[in-house]
Amino acid sequence: MSGCSHQPAVRAAGEPTGRPADGGPLPAPAAPAPSATAAPAPGRLRDGLLTEGRLPDGFRLSKPSEASGRDDSDVPITAMPCLDLVVEGFMTRHAPPLEDVSVGLERASDGWSGHEWLDRYAPGRAAVVMAAVRDAALRCASYTATFPAAGTTTKNTVSTTGAGVAADDGLVLRISAVQAGEPKPYVTELGLVREGDVILTVRRIVTNKPQSGVEAVLPAAVAAYRAAGVSP
Repeated sequence: MSGCSHQPAVRAAGEPTGRPADGGPLPAPAAPAPSATAAPAPGRLRDGLLTEGRLPDGFRLSKPSEASGRDDSDVPITAMPCLDLVVEGFMTRHAPPLEDVSVGLERASDGWSGHEWLDRYAPGRAAVVMAAVRDAALRCASYTATFPAAGTTTKNTVSTTGAGVAADDGLVLRISAVQAGEPKPYVTELGLVREGDVILTVRRIVTNKPQSGVEAVLPAAVAAYRAAGVSP
């Protein structure tokens, strides 16, 4: 369940990727109607990330903002292996955005650790990506993962709930993995919120310790993004 390595390489907004951003051959959807809740995307995407001054109490930045880093895949989210749901940055790999930035987050009091991502897509494409994530959650509602190197097998369940914030779209993805001999499941959570053509993601790294989930950070992350919104 280890994450992908991070290499700072940001694509400029509007730079062609060579294929649809969701990796598929899906037809381009009609551009969504203007939303009463969506904030204008910041001129510099990284300006919309959480900063020290906007973090919830007890949290701190664990690494500076940077490109999410990715190894683009020709396999779209709708066809990727279920195990990839717990891989850090699976969206930027299987649905490459035009531009992406991220920052690390942590809270020492309970070991909360994770990341925030901002991914900017071509007009109308972010809605397609959100739909693909929901489809993957349904397809992977229950699956078994085997790790030959460690000699372990886990039984995994995937569920979704609302994100609890007003936005164009939002959900919380929860992946629970039960390993033989372990009394508590290992849980990975991702909160995804779409604001226009940008998807904001907060990911809590896998843990089997009781602690708060992405709801501890997601509202503050959305507020920081909106506060930074300026006309491109």
